Amino acid sequence: MLILFCISLGVIFYAYFGYPLLLMFWKLIGNKPVMKKDILPMVSVLISVHNEERHVEEKVKNLLEADYPQDKMEIVVGCDGSTDQTLAIIKRLAEKNKIRYCVSLERIGKPAMLNKLAQEAGGEIYVFADARQRFDRRAIRELVRCFGDENVGCVSGELIIEDTGEGSGRGVGLYWNYEVWLRKMESDTGSMLGATGAIYAVRKEFFHSLPEDVLLDDIFTPLNAIMARKRAVFEPAARAFDVASKSTEKEFMRKVRTLVGNFQIFSLFAEAFNPFRSPVAWQLFSHKFLRLTLSYFLALFFISSVFLARDGLPYRVILFLQVAFYALAVVGHCLEKTRTRISGVPRLAYIPYEFCVLNAAAVVALFKYLSGGIDIRWDK
Repeated sequence: MLILFCISLGVIFYAYFGYPLLLMFWKLIGNKPVMKKDILPMVSVLISVHNEERHVEEKVKNLLEADYPQDKMEIVVGCDGSTDQTLAIIKRLAEKNKIRYCVSLERIGKPAMLNKLAQEAGGEIYVFADARQRFDRRAIRELVRCFGDENVGCVSGELIIEDTGEGSGRGVGLYWNYEVWLRKMESDTGSMLGATGAIYAVRKEFFHSLPEDVLLDDIFTPLNAIMARKRAVFEPAARAFDVASKSTEKEFMRKVRTLVGNFQIFSLFAEAFNPFRSPVAWQLFSHKFLRLTLSYFLALFFISSVFLARDGLPYRVILFLQVAFYALAVVGHCLEKTRTRISGVPRLAYIPYEFCVLNAAAVVALFKYLSGGIDIRWDK
C-alpha cells in the first residue's frame, strides 16, 4: 500500500507542481522570444455561428472597430443551420460592410463550416473567432505581429475571463489562470500545445482540412504547425473577453466535451508523443495526457491514505487534509445549488469544488470517448 501511496502522490505532485517547476527552469536557460515585426498581411477572420442572433451583430461591429487596416482584413461568417434570425442579421450586415458569408441550411458542425470558410478566404493569415467573445481593438494586430517571425506558424491570443463574483466562476477563473500560465511558459520555451478557440491565428499553409468530427480545432491546427517544425506561440497582448459561467453544470458539460476532444487528438496525433519525431512530446505527455489520468491517481491516493492512517501521525494528517478538501468541495456544491452567499467562504469552497468537477469530467470523458464520442454539433 505504501508503494501505491508513493506512486500516486508522485504523479499528482509532478502533474500539478513538478511540470510547472521544470518549465520555469527550462525558461530560465532556454527562453525563445518571438521576433515580432509590424507587418500587414491580408487577414481573413473566420467565424462559424449557429443560432447566435444575440451575439453575431455585436461581434461583427467589434471586428470592424479593430485597429487593423480595413483594406487588409475580411470577415467571413458561416451560418451553420441556424433556425433563428442569425442569417437575416448576417445578410443585413453584409449589405453595408465588407463581410462575406457561407450558409448551410442543414447543421453540418463547426469543423465542416470552418473548412468551407477557409476555401472562401483570401487572406495569408486566418484568424479564428467565436461569436460571443469581444476582441480588444489591437488583438488582430498583435496576433499578426508574431508572424513577423518566420518560425511561427500559429499564434493564440489570451481569453480574459471576467469573474462576476457569482457561482463556480470563481473556481473556473483560478483554474483558467493556471492553464494560461502553463501555456505561456510552454510558448516561451518552444510551443504551446493548444490555442484559445475564441482567438487564434494560423498561416494559411498550415490550416489543414479539419476532420468533420474533430472537437478541438484549436489543438488540431496548432499541432499541424508544430509537427511541420513551426512554433505555436502565445501572445497575451492579443486579448478577447468573456464572462465565467455561473453554472458548474454548464462548465462540466463544456469540460467533458473538451476532454473527449483531447482523446481524439491523442489518436489523430499519436506521432506527437514520440520524442524522436515531436518537439512537444514531453509537454503533451505531462500537460495533456497525465491530466486525464489524475482522477484515478487521486482516488488511489485517498484509498492508500485510509489504509496507512493507522501507521503514524503523518499519514493521519495527510488523510485529514484530503477529507477537509473534499468536504469544502461539498460545501461549494451546496452553496451553488442553494445560491447561498457567506462572506469569506465561497472562494475557499468553490476552488476544491471546481477541482473535483474537472477531475470527474475526465472520467466521464473517457467513458463517452470509448462509447462513441460526442456529437460535433454543440448545443448551448
